[in-house]
Amino acid sequence: MKNNTLEPYISCEDYTVSHETFSISIDKESELLVTTPQPKEEDLGKYYESEDYISHSDTKKSVVDKLYHSVRSYTIKKKVKLINSLNADEKTILDIGAGTGDFLAACKNDGWKVTGVEPNEKAVELLNSKLGGSRVQIFSDINELNSESYDVITMWHVLEHVPNLKEYIAKLKLLLKPNGTLIVAVPNFKSFDANHYKEFWAAYDVPRHLWHFSRKSISDLFGQENMKVEKVLPMKFDSFYVSLLSEKYKTGKSNLVKAFWVGLKSNSKARSSKEYSSLIYVIKNA
Repeated sequence: MKNNTLEPYISCEDYTVSHETFSISIDKESELLVTTPQPKEEDLGKYYESEDYISHSDTKKSVVDKLYHSVRSYTIKKKVKLINSLNADEKTILDIGAGTGDFLAACKNDGWKVTGVEPNEKAVELLNSKLGGSRVQIFSDINELNSESYDVITMWHVLEHVPNLKEYIAKLKLLLKPNGTLIVAVPNFKSFDANHYKEFWAAYDVPRHLWHFSRKSISDLFGQENMKVEKVLPMKFDSFYVSLLSEKYKTGKSNLVKAFWVGLKSNSKARSSKEYSSLIYVIKNA
């Protein structure tokens, strides 16, 4: 991030764990939102300590959890189709924020040589069970990777979590083969559902989400490392999932019908604006 002036944008509650309130500031020049204050790195872990944090637990307790799982198998197939379209030479892939391993397992079953980064120990236990005890390297931190390079690196809703953003992007460039592809999926605060729910928008997810991106901020950040966004793809299911959570935060109830209509309206508006609830950025070296 450049040393631009930050201005107040919105304040949000951590509805998942601490119920603390955090401010979000905006760098207007780059359209990057920043959670402030950001917890110290050594304190971040406690904000993930919840059975409701679905990417680490595979929980299926609530209606939202069940919806998430019912859609996930479909979206994983779409993700594998996307990486197969890249015509990678050796089919080596690094998935950062591998969670409980469903995407990595699908890649491995499709002939990819898989490596993962996942710091959460409980998630790694589930991940290893899904990979059938095969010899797959799982690292707890990206800095444990040094001389390796990959055809494809994926970050499905991960970039918003990393503390040292600029240094992290520089590390990604080092790990990517010169002709490799980086795929980054992040929420989009310029979507209709974000503007509709405002401080209750679930994808702000403070303080786990340290950064909040727009198309411009992603292009600027990766452009600083001489990388270029070649394609932007929608994640159309996210508007429904995020709206369900947002309704719960706003009213205390799931309000399935209302959430569905907000999600539908968000996708409908995005047909012309291209501002979907979440976006997938396909990034290459410039």
